[in-house]
Amino acid sequence: MKYETIDHTADFGIHVFGADAKDLFANAAFALFDLITDINALKGLNEHKVHITGDDWPDTMVNWLRELLYLWTCKEMLVKITDISYLTEHELTATVKFDSYDPDRHEIKNEIKAVTYHQIQVEKGPLGWKSKIIFDV
Repeated sequence: MKYETIDHTADFGIHVFGADAKDLFANAAFALFDLITDINALKGLNEHKVHITGDDWPDTMVNWLRELLYLWTCKEMLVKITDISYLTEHELTATVKFDSYDPDRHEIKNEIKAVTYHQIQVEKGPLGWKSKIIFDV
């Protein structure tokens, strides 16, 4: 399982899972865009480079998802695949494959306004990595 939704008053929350940190961050990106649109309808033929930094794992996660949400809200890029080439607690570099939004082809399921720091968690456990993320909708 890549992610699951959780109940959260007035917002939208998810738990994300990954075998390692790269898997976790890739699955968080998948979850974000799977919540926004039918990710299976995307082709992902265009590429865009992304580089972000953070103070720690939770900050890096929030900055990663905020950058991806910016690609959607400001540039109308719907991300299908993320290829994370470099990841540490303080830095992430990736190539994202995306479709430019076409209202005739892409259904928007949820409008996500922001990625929040509220209750953010990024942890390594005995069975892999997990994260709790709350979105403002």
